[in-house]
Amino acid sequence: MSDHSAFTDTGDSRRSFLKKSMLASALLATADLVSFASPKNDAQPEAAAEKLPWYKELTRWGQVNISEKDPAHYDIAWWRKYWKRTSIQGIVVNAGGIVAYYPSKVPLHHPAEYLKGGDLFGDLCRAAHEDGIAVFARMDSNRAYEEVYKAHPDWFCVDIDGKPIKAGELYITCVNGPYYNQHIPAILREIYTLYKPEGFTDNSWSGLGRETICYCDNCKKSFRDKTRNDIPKSKNWEDKVYKQWIRWNYDRRLEIWDLNNRTTKEVGGPDCTWSGMNSGSISGQSRSFRDFKEICKRADIIMLDDQSRSNAAGFQHNGINGKLIHGLLGWDKLVPESMAMYQAGRPWYRLACKPPEEARMWSINGMAGGIQPWWHILAASHDDRRMYSTFVPLFNWHKANQQYLINRKPVARVGVVWSQENADYYGKDNSDALVELPIMGMTQALLKGRIPYLMVHADHIERDAAQFDVLVLPNLAVMSDKQVAAVKAFVERGGSLIASGETSLYNEWGEKRDDYALGDLFCAHIKSGESIKPPKERFSGDAYHTYLRLLPEMRKGVDGPSSGTEPALSGKRHEIFKGYDETDIIPFGGLLSPLKLDQGAEAVLTFIPQFPVYPPETAWMRVPKTDIPGLIINTGKKGNRVAFIPADIDKQYGRDNLPDHGNLLANIVRWAAKGEVGLNVTGAGMVDCHLYKQAGRMILHIVNLSNAATWRQPVDELTGIGPLKVQVKLADGVKGKTVRSIVTNQPVIARAENGYCYFEIKTVLNHEVIVLG
Repeated sequence: MSDHSAFTDTGDSRRSFLKKSMLASALLATADLVSFASPKNDAQPEAAAEKLPWYKELTRWGQVNISEKDPAHYDIAWWRKYWKRTSIQGIVVNAGGIVAYYPSKVPLHHPAEYLKGGDLFGDLCRAAHEDGIAVFARMDSNRAYEEVYKAHPDWFCVDIDGKPIKAGELYITCVNGPYYNQHIPAILREIYTLYKPEGFTDNSWSGLGRETICYCDNCKKSFRDKTRNDIPKSKNWEDKVYKQWIRWNYDRRLEIWDLNNRTTKEVGGPDCTWSGMNSGSISGQSRSFRDFKEICKRADIIMLDDQSRSNAAGFQHNGINGKLIHGLLGWDKLVPESMAMYQAGRPWYRLACKPPEEARMWSINGMAGGIQPWWHILAASHDDRRMYSTFVPLFNWHKANQQYLINRKPVARVGVVWSQENADYYGKDNSDALVELPIMGMTQALLKGRIPYLMVHADHIERDAAQFDVLVLPNLAVMSDKQVAAVKAFVERGGSLIASGETSLYNEWGEKRDDYALGDLFCAHIKSGESIKPPKERFSGDAYHTYLRLLPEMRKGVDGPSSGTEPALSGKRHEIFKGYDETDIIPFGGLLSPLKLDQGAEAVLTFIPQFPVYPPETAWMRVPKTDIPGLIINTGKKGNRVAFIPADIDKQYGRDNLPDHGNLLANIVRWAAKGEVGLNVTGAGMVDCHLYKQAGRMILHIVNLSNAATWRQPVDELTGIGPLKVQVKLADGVKGKTVRSIVTNQPVIARAENGYCYFEIKTVLNHEVIVLG
């Protein structure tokens, strides 16, 4: 059916949906998610269940991303069966924006080319409601066709010469114009009035990205009204006006978020939420002017559009996504993530099936980090039909075990601190290397060390730090005075600290300080006027041919040829260097400058400058030893520990994946934590470990990342590992008397003593979830 009148009164469909939704509430959740109460008591009274809005109930989603050709042949009956096969509770359906998939009466709302007077969105919306499935009406609201541009040129972005900015044949709309202020809200109102979807999401809601400056009259006026300045003529990170332009753009996207939510809630009630899609990349969010922290303050639900892994970041990046976003959003709200069933990423083949193992592993690692699954497929019919079976078993497993996958609180003693301002005002146009690589290197070292951790925004240190024994600041160069004070208060209370690179050397606007703001904690300070000039060549590709020397040197006591220059043995090595007994050097790859150390600080790594690599006859150290520190450690008055790593080995590890870097970082974290990280997993393989608690039980989610395509997608064959021996420190109220597997359902023999539970996992193919009661 395509008649508007058929959808103006959806009472029967709505009653059916609400009835099933309330039943789902009773089965899925407790009355108070925020308290992390146990979902053990599955049967809740309907009165309690009604307290939860729909967007806190639905944990499995599906989406057919409709092409303009689909309205002519969309087989709704088949897809309704597929909704049931995959046990989804919500669907994302293309509605309007660039094109309308319903007969819109909003002027210039362009109908999909093959709609031909039909009403595909309405047909799908009604079918979903009849099946008890919620609908997120999907918008795409950043571009328009030439007919719209000719009618309203003031709606669109223009360059410095006044020419419209285009993407292909479409014109890019300006976030400060009537298109966002009036046209899109009118479409939202129309869609809800006609079809009453549960909520709205938007694929490209934030408009023009950071790489292009719009000079339309709307932007000129708004920027001048806010700052009394003209829009900058070019990118210049040293220009205060340019930095104001950056902040002004962030603020405008938040205004759009608020406007769209006001619009949908005014027409649809307090639970008719609008949630624009967001990226899982810090740098990506920055380039799109999306302030993740402020968005999560406002969001009822985060719709995450991060569909696949990169070779460098691996499947584990999706676990980091979950930790980072929940750290902002809270663990009481949900984060569905669009997970491509087609070959997404590099390369793109929109209509070809992604190998099922690749798609499932990305989804599994997301689930382990607290993300909810959402299958995503492009177009309504396919020549390659292998993709339809990809998520059926995984989604049904999720349905059977969802009580263990939501409504839980993470357990970790290590917090990794980050901020988007660090990506903007320090990373600037190189934030992937300067900001994301150090985070990736540090988290990868924690993963390989099987050390549970959480992501902590720098503005939330004061709020969140009490749960941690150790805070890690991977090259957190940009820090406000308030953030610095929060770190100092954490250390003063007895917390341990690890920091790397140029942490705290810049203020919140990226202006360089004379010294580290945390220099008194590091016991290290900048030597004024002293710095190492970068060599002209990087002999090791992206890395310099530099090394770090371990102190004291021990090679005289290790079997090997003698040069006669080995220093005498003097004392023992620090415990940080466990596993490095037979070497006095490790590769570095970066540069260092001299520092001034306070009394009591110990430099246990020092810098070896670059020397030639070719021809081989020239490859010998010109300066085999300096006093330039690469790792400085000290112990506080309360026994807490501080490690400052000016040698940014976290960045080097993120880039080069050298085991020397990763193992050393894990050793430093264990030393700072005094050997107690709450979890110990031994056995061969690369595994990602996530630990949670619910009332009366703990949940360990282990993802097996050991396969032939770990660092080169896609994976099409899994490699099982095991056995793994596990030791878990039991949370209060958890006795560890019952331990069971809910993936393989293999028997688990366990013993609990002295506050710990010990058990063995015989095998893990893709993942395993262990429930300790």
